[in-house]
Amino acid sequence: MVERREILKGIGIAAAAAATVSSATDDAKAQALAPTGPMATPWNPADPQIPGRMNVEPVPDDYFIPGRFSGKTIIVTGSARGMGEVAARRLAKEGANVVGVDILEDLGASVIDDIKAQGGSATFLGGDIAENAVCEEMVRLAVSAYGGLDGAINNAGVMDALFPDEPIDYVNQKDRVMARIDEAGDAYWDRVVRVNVYGTFYSLRHEIRQMIAQNRGGAIVNVASVAGIRGFGGTAPYVASKHAVQGLTKTAAIDCAAYGIRVNSVGMGTTLTPMFERAYEIIGQRRETGFADTGIGLYKSMSLLQFSDQQKRGSTAAEQVAIMLFLLSQEASNITGSTYNTDGGFTVF
Repeated sequence: MVERREILKGIGIAAAAAATVSSATDDAKAQALAPTGPMATPWNPADPQIPGRMNVEPVPDDYFIPGRFSGKTIIVTGSARGMGEVAARRLAKEGANVVGVDILEDLGASVIDDIKAQGGSATFLGGDIAENAVCEEMVRLAVSAYGGLDGAINNAGVMDALFPDEPIDYVNQKDRVMARIDEAGDAYWDRVVRVNVYGTFYSLRHEIRQMIAQNRGGAIVNVASVAGIRGFGGTAPYVASKHAVQGLTKTAAIDCAAYGIRVNSVGMGTTLTPMFERAYEIIGQRRETGFADTGIGLYKSMSLLQFSDQQKRGSTAAEQVAIMLFLLSQEASNITGSTYNTDGGFTVF
């Protein structure tokens, strides 16, 4: 018995030593992956009214966690540019098989080609998520190319009825762009609701059907907005549609919890993407026509972090994607039916 105890003791010591080495190695890897540098930097020049005022440092654009999604297949809608492109690229770097979907077919295909050229695993589907057949096909493609579906970022969305790369000409497009509710055109309302509401519903329906059939769970992130939490002047269909995305998220989470499928959403504020830049240009052209409103719609336009930043910067696509991927990952295993307000504190006050 003594000899056996000594043998077991030796095995235990060896195992503990191995675990310590493994842990040290893992710690070293974790440290190597962690963003370096300060979490915030001082204003320069300093703010004389608020001593010690700081700018929050954003997550680096090239930050990723190797291997986090190895073997997982994930759909990203709206993958041609903006947050969708950043998400597709980072997911591929983290080991995922990416199925990119976008109405901008040439640009979307070029992004996926570049991911593959860099050693990533990805495929592309051109199409409009406002069409049920496209959402059905993107799931079929994930299954045929990679054997199943583990996650999705339902990111594609619009703020107006213009084609994503259509030149902006406000005077001749007034019925298709942002307007006060009594002046909003049918084309504006129909297109925004078709993409943001119908498209999210179609995406969820086919993604969830596949995940339930696979019997291995999954995770979905819907991209909403602070416009799904509060109202904004002059954007009736966008606000209505993003409230609908929040409702779909909560309902899907309830319907799917028993099947091990988590469904969450993110609600960002000002984010520096091509869609935001186009919206800003539309507002600028509208102002040049002499348009004026009550001013209430823009009474509060900045988030806590934006107000506190010396350059008054909005959030970056990388900052938004970091939270989307967290919600997709098993680190978020206890989170479903939630909205992460990735808005820099916009909705806090």
